[in-house]
Amino acid sequence: MTIKEVISKKEQQEFLLLPLKLYKDFPQWIRPLDKDIELVFDREKNKSFRSGECIRWILVNGNGETIGRIAAFYDTKISLKGNDQPTGGIGFFECIQDQFAAFLLFNQCKQWLQTKGMEAMDGPINFGNRDRWWGMLVEGFEIWPNYQCNYNPPYYNDFFEAYGFQAYFYQLTFGRHVNGPLDPKLLRKAKLIAEDPNYKFEYLKKKEWHTLADKIRTVYNKAWANRGEIPEMTSLQANLVVKQMKPILDEKLIWFGYYQNEPIAFLLALPEVNQIFKYVNGKLNLIGKLKFLWHSWRMTDRKAFGVLFGVVPAHHGKGVDGAIIEAFRVLVQEKYDKYTEFELNWIADFNIKMIRVCEQLNGGIVKRHCTYRKLFDETKPFKRFPIKH
Repeated sequence: MTIKEVISKKEQQEFLLLPLKLYKDFPQWIRPLDKDIELVFDREKNKSFRSGECIRWILVNGNGETIGRIAAFYDTKISLKGNDQPTGGIGFFECIQDQFAAFLLFNQCKQWLQTKGMEAMDGPINFGNRDRWWGMLVEGFEIWPNYQCNYNPPYYNDFFEAYGFQAYFYQLTFGRHVNGPLDPKLLRKAKLIAEDPNYKFEYLKKKEWHTLADKIRTVYNKAWANRGEIPEMTSLQANLVVKQMKPILDEKLIWFGYYQNEPIAFLLALPEVNQIFKYVNGKLNLIGKLKFLWHSWRMTDRKAFGVLFGVVPAHHGKGVDGAIIEAFRVLVQEKYDKYTEFELNWIADFNIKMIRVCEQLNGGIVKRHCTYRKLFDETKPFKRFPIKH
């Protein structure tokens, strides 16, 4: 077996096409868009290269056949944030069911990261935003993966754990039918806050989308930034996020809560476009775009999924979560009959408050992903991501 760094166009194609062979017997797998994968490794478009490095390899057997792939990376902005040691990452791992082959790929990443001063590695994660390509699927193999979310065979987890990776935290996906009751606690919260005229909750109309990036950034940074390993979102990053979401945005799924006209909460959801992208076979060329338009017109996509939900700390415990969810419910259940399924994606198991909110939606956990961590010095004690109450 030989490990090759991905440099040439041919090696890039081998990196992209390997999953097609590995997943031919997995009907739930949806091929990611080639352009979305390549965007991660584009130095001009991926801003993480400004403060980090990334490298990727393929593994070839004696017959010249590609049987594995992986990427390694680090970002100096976050390698020490919330960590006891400089920590890099690995991702985009795919491999035949051969532990020796998998360990060759893991070793390659470990050695490269050590040369860069890293003392641990997380995986599988993304070289960039956490909402994409993050975590190993450990439950929910029978369900279609959401857009830019990892899907993998169960045996990948065996490889990671046998190599010495340990669970650093889990990401939960809650799902439910759009119709059906919510927990009465949410309605009580909504009624309580309705008595305060300083609060209002509404979806962001299309004519106001020019304000979306600033509003996302304001709430995101107050709700999460500078806590643990989560860095502050810059204006540039916020604008890029909105630019990437804009082609599929549905104004009825973009909700903000305001206090004295200042944004203090958001519930942002998107149409689950993987339900359409599964028909384009990874290619958003002319034919792929025509297929996308056709299935959009036919309303093939009947699932919405939440990508961001948060309340700034100053307004915790005041019923804001219940009020924004109730406003959203009234619209999608009583006035806007477009979606039948709803999932809340990327709910970290250390975020107890958010888990409680999801439980009040009367939805269950339908998928679970694991973010693994491997300490290079195994004599050091392993610490899981701290629980936040």
